[in-house]
Amino acid sequence: MRVLVAEDDPHIAEGLRQVLEAEGYRVTVASDGRAALDAVDAVDPEIVLLDIMMPALNGYDVCRELRRRNRTMPILFISAKSEEIDRVLGLELGADDFIMKPFGIKEVIARIRAVSRRCLERGPVAAQRAKFEMRDLCVFPAELRARRERQVIELSLRDVQILSLLHRERARVVDRDHFFRECWGYDHLPNSRTLDQHISKLRKRIELDPRTPEIILTVHGVGYRFDG
Repeated sequence: MRVLVAEDDPHIAEGLRQVLEAEGYRVTVASDGRAALDAVDAVDPEIVLLDIMMPALNGYDVCRELRRRNRTMPILFISAKSEEIDRVLGLELGADDFIMKPFGIKEVIARIRAVSRRCLERGPVAAQRAKFEMRDLCVFPAELRARRERQVIELSLRDVQILSLLHRERARVVDRDHFFRECWGYDHLPNSRTLDQHISKLRKRIELDPRTPEIILTVHGVGYRFDG
């Protein structure tokens, strides 16, 4: 899972990076609000950890702008601001959680997992949160993982959203705009390789032979389908 850490304190930012990467997350760090918005466009994070008091743009402004752009990834504020009004404002602007400094890293990881589960439960995948099957692959959305016999495959939130959409629309072609609306929160991303790159990486983990996929099939010039 790709995580953006927007934090102007280099010691906190580097500490979060090291621990999250040790847990298997792919971490990008931004040291001010404008850099955070640029990083969202560049790396398309699946979750954002956002400090409030940052240069250029504060965390509130970053959160407001992301939601204005219809970016739906979970946002967790991490801040030393302890007043109730600060927490209320963050949540009203569209944040999913608020973590107080100083914090324990285990708490941060637990909250990341919790907001990911909540996003699944309130989104289109909710009806399938127990499990669903795609050929010999069994997907468990609430656990963010899949299983093939005894093999366990870790999935990101976006992986689950993509697989769920293909499963719901099985035997029908899902075009690129449909993927972007359902899984990225965009109406349209012209000339973008974002989807193709994500599908390519996902195939390497879930297909027996990614060169001849049986789960995620390409429909050239249109999108993808699952024939289930």
